[in-house]
Amino acid sequence: MNRDAVLFHLTEAKEELDRTIAEVAGNPEYDYGEFVVAMGHLYQHLNTAWNGRDVSEERFSQCTQEDFDAWRKLPSNEELFLDL
Repeated sequence: MNRDAVLFHLTEAKEELDRTIAEVAGNPEYDYGEFVVAMGHLYQHLNTAWNGRDVSEERFSQCTQEDFDAWRKLPSNEELFLDL
């Protein structure tokens, strides 16, 4: 497992989640559009942590658009062991 990449993306996801929680809780003007953007950012990092967990540091550093698109996709229920 590429611990550095996983840790980076989980940290980014946590920061986005903390930010989103604070905004929803404290900003009555927070709207649907902002929520969609925040959740997209959160999922991108969670998915990249999962999908890129076995990718080498070199490949992460040379990330192509194709890699980025593949890594940010939602994993299947089967991959997450939700179909047991």
